[in-house]
Amino acid sequence: MDVLGFAYLAAGIGAALVVLGAGLGISRIGSTALETMGRQPEIIGQLRTSMIIAAALIEGVAFFAAAICLLLVLK
Repeated sequence: MDVLGFAYLAAGIGAALVVLGAGLGISRIGSTALETMGRQPEIIGQLRTSMIIAAALIEGVAFFAAAICLLLVLK
């Protein structure tokens, strides 16, 4: 296997780890937010805003990591 093959393999593994990590992070946020909404329904608005901001930050990091994986392949 040549260097380009290892780059493709590393990018594929990296992208898979990025997707797995982002999915687990966002699901953890959603799970905790729904549990908290069930216990304290009066703070649903504030909690929903915080949840969306946190999910967007995770998505941003995941997008950045996926872009790095693509750059690894294209170099």
